[in-house]
Amino acid sequence: MDSHYDQVMKKREAAGQGVRRYFAYSTILDRTAFLEWRSQHGYDFFELPAGALAEALDVELVFDFPSRFWGGRVAGLKDSPGASVHGRLFEVPEKDWAVVQHKEGAVTGMCVEKAVKVKVGGEVVEAVAFATNPSRASGEGPVSGPFVEALTRGAKSAGLPEAWLQKLSAAAK
Repeated sequence: MDSHYDQVMKKREAAGQGVRRYFAYSTILDRTAFLEWRSQHGYDFFELPAGALAEALDVELVFDFPSRFWGGRVAGLKDSPGASVHGRLFEVPEKDWAVVQHKEGAVTGMCVEKAVKVKVGGEVVEAVAFATNPSRASGEGPVSGPFVEALTRGAKSAGLPEAWLQKLSAAAK
């Protein structure tokens, strides 16, 4: 467990009873990597709900955060009219939102919550995704190959479209 565990558990205790719509597009979709992270941080009780295939509208994937852990830049979202990013939409109980925030890097200030419009099941709904904190964004250095591999592996296991998988694979080149 790390120093953020106590913060997260206090937020869980104080949380309401509702749910939050969460659009996930990154390595949280890689089940193996997620289970390892969950275990390392003491959140074995947390299960990500099933979720549904979804597409965030008017945003694009950008590699704008230099990560020491991944050895290069990792992905975030930026506004881009007409573009879209594929992922899964989850309804996360409010009490578990702090765990998602920790996984996405919001607890450390790496990422910030970003409201997005998401197409799912023929309708468009509001959801929250995570994007690189603008104060920490950078285009310096290479894109992380291992990150792109985990991103692609997660996208494949999440059942995202083949064309999206190809686009992700091309990002490392």
